[in-house]
Amino acid sequence: MRYINILKNREINNASWLIGGRIIQMVLSLFVGILTARYLGPSNYGLINYGGAYVSFFTALCNLGLNSVIIKDFVDHPDEQGEAIGSALVMRFLSSILSAVLTMVIVFIVDKGEPVTIAVVALCSIGAIFNIVETFNYWFQSIYKSKVTSLATLVAYVITSLYKIALLIMGKDVRWFAFATSVDYIVVAIFLWSAYKRYNGPKLSFSFLKSRALLSISYNYILSTIMVAVYGQTDKLMLKQMLDEREVGFYATAAAICKMWTFILQAIIDSVYPSILRLKNADQIAYERKNRQLYAIVFYVSCSVSVGFLIFGKLIVEILYGDIYLPAVPVLKTVTWYTAFSYLGVARNAWIVSEGKQKYLKYMYGCAAIMNVIVNAILIPQFGAVGAALASLLTNIFTSIVLPFLFKGMRKNAQMMLDAIFLRRLR
Repeated sequence: MRYINILKNREINNASWLIGGRIIQMVLSLFVGILTARYLGPSNYGLINYGGAYVSFFTALCNLGLNSVIIKDFVDHPDEQGEAIGSALVMRFLSSILSAVLTMVIVFIVDKGEPVTIAVVALCSIGAIFNIVETFNYWFQSIYKSKVTSLATLVAYVITSLYKIALLIMGKDVRWFAFATSVDYIVVAIFLWSAYKRYNGPKLSFSFLKSRALLSISYNYILSTIMVAVYGQTDKLMLKQMLDEREVGFYATAAAICKMWTFILQAIIDSVYPSILRLKNADQIAYERKNRQLYAIVFYVSCSVSVGFLIFGKLIVEILYGDIYLPAVPVLKTVTWYTAFSYLGVARNAWIVSEGKQKYLKYMYGCAAIMNVIVNAILIPQFGAVGAALASLLTNIFTSIVLPFLFKGMRKNAQMMLDAIFLRRLR
């Protein structure tokens, strides 16, 4: 019991720093994001998000699934942390270079004859290379020092926000704003590296054996994270190709409003994640209860916010973005329900790692990605951005709740999620 109480105190402290930093970022994001969207208009704003969709998609490849397993490696092999971080950095650097090349090859083919689009994607993709330093973030999480990463990302966000404000004042075009994403990654990389050195992080080294050991576990996540990226970014990519960047702008506006508060969910999940891993071997009953409690919190907090967006969606869009973005209102009222099921999937990762069930992810997310592409292809021509939002919602319900029951090894977790949704066995 004393051990569990210590973990709870660490979780609360960790979450408070994560949430505190994210609240300030949310305020900046709200202010600067609204000004940027109003300045650029739906078409150029959609173009920025189109470029960001490519980066998000290939970032999944760059991560190599390591973000899902490296904290467990820190816990299981505390004397090899420097070796794990160094090996992860090298692997992610090589994969990020490959991803940047692949991104540009694809864009030159599908957006041939659109120099502005190509330039926007290229400028957005630069940041993916610097995103490899995010690996340090997981080390700080493992030692309950999220205060450090919160401050680093906050400073980076302030600098990026000032950069965007300067662009607004100078009246720069969309390409300058595209580079803002890369500025954010670059500044975060500098601060995280500095913080790691200041806190005397383990000496970094590269090991083929450690790389192989990490990949032997994370390879299950590589395909799954790519599949997640497929159904997470397909909507924007297909909207641009099947309709136009204006529809991407409306969809991105709705998604941005939905995401303004999800840092709270991510902070809760990140803080509970290490505790679930440790409880697996310390107290099986507490371990299962902790998972159900996490799912219940994620689901009901999400649904409460979605009800608010359903009631006040039009007013929110009108006040924040203006009449020109009103077509985003029905998109917002649809896509907001996606959050509950999407973050149930995120919260499930701790259980999957603890149980060693990674092999099921590639099948689950593979099915989800195929379903999402098909449903988008059917709904987008009929309903535009609303169709893309509905496709995302249906895919996430299917992936988080329905599909796991089809796999014997995942049924227990699916039942735990249902228990959480119906508020059963939480104490």
